[in-house]
Amino acid sequence: MSRQDIGELISEALATFIILALGDSVACMYVLYDPSPYANAYWGVCIAWGLAVTLAIYVTGSVSGTHANPAVTLSLALFRGFPWKKVIPYCIAQVIGAFLGAAVVYLLFSPVIDHYNQVHQLTREAGGAAGVFFTHPGLAITPMHALLDQVVLTAFLLLGIFAITEQHNEMAPGANSGALMIGLLVATIGASMGYLEAWAINPARDFGPRLFAYFAGWGSSALPAPDNYWWIPIVGPLIGGVIGAAAYQWLVYPFLPARNRALQSQPVDAPKRVVADPTV
Repeated sequence: MSRQDIGELISEALATFIILALGDSVACMYVLYDPSPYANAYWGVCIAWGLAVTLAIYVTGSVSGTHANPAVTLSLALFRGFPWKKVIPYCIAQVIGAFLGAAVVYLLFSPVIDHYNQVHQLTREAGGAAGVFFTHPGLAITPMHALLDQVVLTAFLLLGIFAITEQHNEMAPGANSGALMIGLLVATIGASMGYLEAWAINPARDFGPRLFAYFAGWGSSALPAPDNYWWIPIVGPLIGGVIGAAAYQWLVYPFLPARNRALQSQPVDAPKRVVADPTV
């Protein structure tokens, strides 16, 4: 493994660390305090998550491309030429970063978590305050319906990411503003569909903190979770990400005028363009 490879994995871990340290902290602010500072301002929760993603991209994008999400990594490997040999290492690094991000949240908020559980006569083993770390089905949502939800939400995410980062898309944001637009995309998904099951849309975002919570006393309420829910925020986003990326690559990309002009201007025997990693 080269020095650059190591740097990319560190960057992916750092990216998910930033996202979870800030994102799960805002979840603590939303859940644990009464009255919650976000009680009548849920959009603030969404914006905080989105800006956490934006910050992660600005910090690490030049090194690894800031996938920060196994669904993104898989989709880039399938459709944008990202090396398959890096897929599993990237995903492991993302989960590690998310685990460490949750650990920082626990370090900061553990007294508040314990106070919340005491006031509400809850225990960690029964899932008290677990929602600050990982996701659950919302009102009237069954696990199988949650799987479908995660497919749809993550399809929107990857459709947007592919559009925002496509160099031949003349309507894509210019300069370095793509990071902000991806953050706003995450915030918009949360604002419009987040109550379904807390909009995981990222296997590392859910599994890393879930794994930490398992070791921090939440036990079976974290893994395997009620109704064996733990696998749904992993499988759903992976399927949905591929669907969303495929939708862009098959339904939009072939018809981009700038792409078609570039193809027409190439000599017949010129090699085809391969995009290695245009995440940012």
